[in-house]
Parts: sequence; C-alpha cells; structure tokens
Amino acid sequence: MLPIKIYKNPFMNRSRILASSAIFHGLNDGATVAVPMTFPLLLSQGYLLKNYSQIGIMSHLGLLTTFIFQIVIVQISPLARYQHFLLASFVGISTTLFLFSQARSYWIFLLIYLLFRLFDSFYHTLGLALVSKAHKSEGMDLAMGIQSGSGNFGVFIAFLTAGSMAQQFSWKAPLYFWSAFCFLLGLISYFLVRELDLPRDKTEVLTLTYWKVTFKAILPYLPALIFAGGGWGLTVYFAPSLFHHRFGVSMGKTGIILATWIGLGTLITYLFGCLSRLFGREKLALAGLGGSVFSLILIGLAPRVWLAQINLYLFGLFLFLIFPAIQASIGSHIPRENQSQAFSLASNLQIISGAMLSLLFGFISDLFSIQAPFLMMAIFALLACGLQNSAFKSQREKT
Repeated sequence: MLPIKIYKNPFMNRSRILASSAIFHGLNDGATVAVPMTFPLLLSQGYLLKNYSQIGIMSHLGLLTTFIFQIVIVQISPLARYQHFLLASFVGISTTLFLFSQARSYWIFLLIYLLFRLFDSFYHTLGLALVSKAHKSEGMDLAMGIQSGSGNFGVFIAFLTAGSMAQQFSWKAPLYFWSAFCFLLGLISYFLVRELDLPRDKTEVLTLTYWKVTFKAILPYLPALIFAGGGWGLTVYFAPSLFHHRFGVSMGKTGIILATWIGLGTLITYLFGCLSRLFGREKLALAGLGGSVFSLILIGLAPRVWLAQINLYLFGLFLFLIFPAIQASIGSHIPRENQSQAFSLASNLQIISGAMLSLLFGFISDLFSIQAPFLMMAIFALLACGLQNSAFKSQREKT
C-alpha cells in the first residue's frame, strides 16, 4: 500500500496536481501526434498505407476506441486510485509506441493503433476532472489554460521532432524516441502525485440516468465541442499530407510548420486566464469559432504554400481559444460529483466528431483533393458558431 500524504498547504497540493497533470497531458497528446506524423512517409513509400482512405479508417476506429474506453474508465474509476490509472496509461502508451515499429502489415499496424488509443483514454476524463476538482474554489481559468497549453506543448515537441526524425533517419525513429520520452515523463508525472490523497469519485455504480443528467448539463457546449474535435482531427491527420503531398514540403519542414501551429495554440491557452478576465469565456469561444471559418477557407483555397501556412497559424490561434473556454465552463458549472462523467462526455463528443469527420475526410480527399476537407470544415465552423451563440443566449436567459 502506497503511503498517503496530505500537505497542510492546499496550494502545494494544487501545484503538484497541476504540474503532474500538465506533464501527463503533454506526453498523452504528444504521443497521439507523433504516430500520424509517420503516415505521409508510409503513404509515399506505399508501405503499410496505400491511400488516404486507410488513414481515415485508422483514425476513425482509433478515436472510436478512445470513445468507448473513456466511458469504461470513468465507470471503473472509483475502484482504484488515480495514480494507478496514470501508471497504466503511460506504460501502455510507451509500450505501444515501440510496437508500432515492429508492424509488418496494415492490419497489425491498425491493431496496435487501437491498443494505443485504449491507453490514450485516461487523461481527458480523469486528469481533467482532477484539475477541476483541485481548483474548484479558485484559479479555474488559469489551471485549465495551463493544463490545456501543456497538452499543446507536447504536440509542439511531437511535430518538431517526429517530422525531422522520420526524414533524417526512418519512420521508426520518432516512435522509438517517443516511446522512451513518454516513459520518462510518465514517471515524473506519477511521482509528483504518488503520495497525495487525491479526491475520489463516489463508489456506487453510475447508472444510465446519472449519465443522462450529466449529458443534459453539458448540452449547451455541444456545437463548440463537436467543432473542436473535428478541427483537431483535421489538422493532425490531414494537414501533414496537405503540405507534404499538395505543396511538396519536406517532412522536416512540415513538422516545423505544424509545430508553429501548435506553438501558437499553446501560447494562446497559457494566456487564456488573462484573456478570460478581459473578454469572458463565451466571447472567446465564439471568436474561436468565427475566426476558424475564415482561416479554414483560406487554407483550402490557398494556391501557394505560404498562404496555407499563415492561415494554418491563424487557425491554431482560433481553435485553441475554444478548448480551455469550454473546459473552464464545464468545470465551473458542473457539480463536483459529476465532473469525471462531464469531462468524459465532453471529451467523447470531441472524439466521436473527430472520428466521424476523419473517416469522411479520408474518402473526400481521395475523391476530390486534400484541400477539400478544409473547405468542408469551414462550413461546419460557420454552423457551429451560430448554434453555439444561440446556446449561450438560452443558457443566460435560464440563469
């Protein structure tokens, strides 16, 4: 039995929880990007991947796996300490990253990817809920901005390293690196909270009625959640191919372009607490949706790489206003006892939208062009902006 420690200074507890969660989020999201960064090379070589539809199918099934297991993990979360789930997650992520390099067929690669997505199903439910519970009384916007920004920073490192390593060595090199890197970061994250007595969810079985009540509570944020999931999937799975295949950009430079995209997103999330005090969460969420419309149109229509590049950077700024705005709103308005379920549902809505749209985008890219999904996503952004604005107005009227 691990020793349990409660620091007398609550600030110390919150700081250790936030630091651990930030590291966990960084390794989790970085790993999910390091793998798709190998796809353009595999597709160009005709090894394991033959067309965009296979990428769409893989991303779709992987996201559905995360969708299913996030529900399962929340259901079993009262049965073990948070630290045990953290340990299982980073060890599983590290192991499957290594196993990717051993795949010899598309179906084996797909099977490992589904296992990888299973272990990737922990942070966005349990980790987010833990940060929210620890900062319920104060510092919610700042904490959500920091943990969200740290996830983006992990993605920044993945884009920066995976593309250049794949180009300079082989498609296996970034997988070896990230396998070791995730294991090291996971240990640090684990030992930061290993001895803390962390808040636990209620031990009774969560019924369907309980889930329905929680879903109703997050319903006002549905349009933004769906768009955010789709926007993330579009960029991670198809932007590398847009630059590499459409504009002939090397994988090393493609990695730098996408690293800059997520770097700007990281900056905006770290500044979210300050921006929220100045403008409010709702205005920031709507600005993110509205700005995404124009940047996505210009990416899809760009005749030159520099124009696509600039508007991808703008899209990063707008998209990453949405994530912390919605997460902080959920953390502030949902009762503490419902928060694991609320963040599970919120994350699952993003995942299922990303899964469905990624599948669609793969076939659309094969039928038309790699630019077509970006134009389609601009239409979704416009629709989501109008619906989210109406939902916010209705919510204000009720309160």
